[in-house]
Amino acid sequence: MALAGSGRGEPLSKVLCPAHPDAPLIEDYRAGDMVCSECGLVVGDRVIDVGTEWRTFSNEKANSDPTRVGAAENPLLNGSDLSTMIGRGTGDASFEEGGVPKYQNRRTMNSSDRALVNAFREISNMADRINLPKTIVDRANNLFKQVHDGKTLKGRSNDAIASSCLYIACRQEGVPRTFKEICAVSKISKKEIGRCFKLILKALETSVDLITTGDFMSRFCANLGLPNIVQRAATHIAKKAVELDVVPGRSPISVAAAAIYMASQASDDKKSQKEIGDIAGVADVTIRQSYKLMYPRAAELFPDDFKFCTPIEQLPQL
Repeated sequence: MALAGSGRGEPLSKVLCPAHPDAPLIEDYRAGDMVCSECGLVVGDRVIDVGTEWRTFSNEKANSDPTRVGAAENPLLNGSDLSTMIGRGTGDASFEEGGVPKYQNRRTMNSSDRALVNAFREISNMADRINLPKTIVDRANNLFKQVHDGKTLKGRSNDAIASSCLYIACRQEGVPRTFKEICAVSKISKKEIGRCFKLILKALETSVDLITTGDFMSRFCANLGLPNIVQRAATHIAKKAVELDVVPGRSPISVAAAAIYMASQASDDKKSQKEIGDIAGVADVTIRQSYKLMYPRAAELFPDDFKFCTPIEQLPQL
């Protein structure tokens, strides 16, 4: 082992490999060694690990994280909570004569941050219920922060704004959810979410991509347990119906549901309007109306390689 600066009057500053003094050294904290990256020579031992302390002790809670002492800093909040929280005393010396604790904690979080924290928690809970990833939660939190700071939606409840922000975040991230899906995990009505959605887009001067039938097809078919061949046929039917302007004015969700119904009825895996409506969140009559528009041109809508188990002329005419 060679030490740089080992001459008289010079401090010991750096450990070097004698054969490769310019080679970088690899610190193996698990073994406590410092190894030369060129020849593998151990040039230092008993290296002290300055990383995080991972030990837990018997008197600590099992779910506590030993790597941190306090909550993670949230950049969306107005201020960082760097204060010290004093635990509740248990002995007689911790209280005054009147029973008042000697050491009291001040409420360090202001009302604005408290509203943000509650909204972020609500967004996270809603996202967990419908299995949305953290990227969407982060985008929804940022949208809520912008709306909250802009104070443009006064009079609207924070829960309604949070639900709308989650809906917008889903569409901006390319994984749109329907209003009914957001409404199902929220305490807010579909009408109120729709109103807040329009107001937020106007206030933030942002936009979302138009939803298409393909955005929902794979999820709806997977939830219905339909095979891949039926999903491909339904996707082709819905896309062709839009291109040929067979279903003017119909929402992409109702067109997708009608296409799934038509494809399933022509296959072995037949699904009823009610089953599809429950998954897609549309009424039976809505599926029926779109299907009636598509049925006369069914021969043009199916893909050429589709294997019919039920011929087109025997499909339900409703």
